[in-house]
Amino acid sequence: MAPPPTLPRQRLRYVRILDVAAGFARKGLDSVVLSEVAAKADVPLGTLYRYFPSSTQLVLALYRKQLGELLAGSSADGKVAAQALAGVVMEIFHMRLMQPAVEQCLNRAVYVKDTDTTRLLREIDATAEKAVTAACGDAAVARVLLLTVTGLVQAVRCRRLSLFEAEEDLKKACSLLQRAQQAA
Repeated sequence: MAPPPTLPRQRLRYVRILDVAAGFARKGLDSVVLSEVAAKADVPLGTLYRYFPSSTQLVLALYRKQLGELLAGSSADGKVAAQALAGVVMEIFHMRLMQPAVEQCLNRAVYVKDTDTTRLLREIDATAEKAVTAACGDAAVARVLLLTVTGLVQAVRCRRLSLFEAEEDLKKACSLLQRAQQAA
């Protein structure tokens, strides 16, 4: 997998590919057909394959981009800490829930030494942790909340919880962890 381009024209193509992929990610990983993404993004198939050799890498790169945008927004945000934390965590929860292809990639992916997918997964994990840590100031709290998000997404997907119940539980988790952090 090639790194994201630096030249303006190439960056536009790269971003256009990711924007188009977002529409496919809402349907599931099986619906992410690279030739269809290339056609809809109006880029040559070879260009798409240069950046994203597989649909898994394309979807994970999309999620990395979304998390990067969230990190940039959470760092510049001036909200009250409790609201900022709940907002960032809730955004990650909704990104994973509303994009089945992303969730499928995260569930199926395995860390295999020295592969592009493993590097991409590690970047995703680090970016998500940085975004939540920027909102709460504690990396341990961030990891706990991200694991909570994973469990709640799976509970909603398996219909053990409603979306509303999962959102309420996530807000409570943010509040409880933040109170515990302040008390320490």
